[in-house]
Amino acid sequence: MPEVLSTSEVAHTVGHGHGHGPSRRTGVEIAEAVVLAVVAVATAWSGYQAARWDGHQSELYGVSNRERALANRASTLGGQQLLYDTSTFSFWLQAKTSGNLAAQRQFRRRFRPEFRPAYRAWLATEPFTNPRAPAGPTRMREYHNAQLALAAQHEETAQRAFEHGTEARDNGERYLRNTVLLATVLFLTALSQRFDVLGVRLGLLVVSGVLLVIAIVVMARYPTA
Repeated sequence: MPEVLSTSEVAHTVGHGHGHGPSRRTGVEIAEAVVLAVVAVATAWSGYQAARWDGHQSELYGVSNRERALANRASTLGGQQLLYDTSTFSFWLQAKTSGNLAAQRQFRRRFRPEFRPAYRAWLATEPFTNPRAPAGPTRMREYHNAQLALAAQHEETAQRAFEHGTEARDNGERYLRNTVLLATVLFLTALSQRFDVLGVRLGLLVVSGVLLVIAIVVMARYPTA
C-alpha cells in the first residue's frame, strides 16, 4: 500500500518547499520601495540645488554686467579728466616757454585738485634742467585719477562676479546631470516591477541600487547653494 502522509506532515512539506519564494519577493518589494523613496528625496534635493545655483548664476552675472557698466562710465570720465590734465598742462608749458606769466597763472588756476600734487612733485624734479625728469606730471607716481582707479575697482569686481557666476553655472549643471542619473535609477526600478521573474527583477534592482549609491556619493561632494 502507498504510504499515506498525515495532514501535519503535508503542511510541513509545503511550507518547507515554498516558504522562501514569498519571503524573497517581499524582500525585493521592500527594497524597491526603499530605493524609490531615496530616489524621490535625492531627485528633489538635486533639482532644488540646480535651481538655486541657476538663480545664483543669474544674480552674479547681473552684478558683473552692472559693475562693467560702472567701470565703463568711470573709465570714460577718468579718460576725459586725464585729457583735461594733459591739455591744461600743455597750455601752461607753452606759456612757461614763452615767458607769459599771466597765462601761466591762469592755467595753474585751472589745474584740477588731483593734478596739483603731481604738478608740484614734477617741479621739484627741476624738469627744465634735469634731463632725467619725467615728461610731465601725469607720469609722476603722485598723479592720481580717482575715476580711473574706480574704474579698475569696478572691473575687478565685475571679473570676480563673472568667475563666481561661471562656477555657479558649473555647479548647477553638475546637479542637473545628477538628476538625469537619478531619473535612470527611477526608470530601472519601475521597470523591475514589471517583471514576474524574480531573478530579472532582483538584477535590475541591484543595478538601480548601485547607480543610486553612485549618484548620492557624487552629489554629496557637490557644494550647496
